[in-house]
Amino acid sequence: MTDFDNKVVIVTGSARGIGKEIAAAFIAEGAKVVISDVNAEACAATAKEFGDRAAAIPANVTVKSEVENLVKQTQEKLGGLDIVVNNAGVTRDGLFVRMKEEDWDLVLNINLKGTFLMSQAAAPVLMKQRSGKIVNIASVSGLFGNYGQANYASSKGGIVALTKVMARELAPRNVNVNAVAPGFIVTAMTDKLTDEIKTSINKQIPFGRMGQVKDIADAVLFLASERASYITGQTIAVCGGLTMQS
Repeated sequence: MTDFDNKVVIVTGSARGIGKEIAAAFIAEGAKVVISDVNAEACAATAKEFGDRAAAIPANVTVKSEVENLVKQTQEKLGGLDIVVNNAGVTRDGLFVRMKEEDWDLVLNINLKGTFLMSQAAAPVLMKQRSGKIVNIASVSGLFGNYGQANYASSKGGIVALTKVMARELAPRNVNVNAVAPGFIVTAMTDKLTDEIKTSINKQIPFGRMGQVKDIADAVLFLASERASYITGQTIAVCGGLTMQS
């Protein structure tokens, strides 16, 4: 792809994990990327690792003033804004009947409210220039529900719905809004699972294996590229076929 030369990209939650991989993929394609995370030290370390095409701008996506400042600083430091990837998210798993209210609130605030606030802060910029892409990171849990994830599934299902609303409202200004829903991906979190659990998971996946973080980054890059210029309001499940109906 060559669509990203000097494009300015914000990736939230990009100090580590999937967000970091997405940021790296954009940088490899010539983009300038804002590494944003609630952890300022981790932001700075990741941006330093990526070199002069990355800038560290920490922000708490649940605080309106902070995401507005993130957008403002991005424009001032990097000269514009073209693409937003809403990746910041957390899990606090537990059975629905025992779930603590604070765990519900935390997950919904970061995952769903954070996506809303970040998109709302960036939208006027993209609308004014009549171009831009927003890619939200959802989850297959938000498509079919998942045991022990009432809060997480609700937040990610909300992101799927929010993506459709944003896509309808921003399409007249030539702004595309789509989502990527990862399935089981090899990360530090899944590395902690026992071999028995991993085997059980892999049996549910038609490809028989978990995905790689690169699979998610590739899907994000596609949706943020001009090759996806006539795609909006869609959620692409990157899950090895896990969500297929029998």
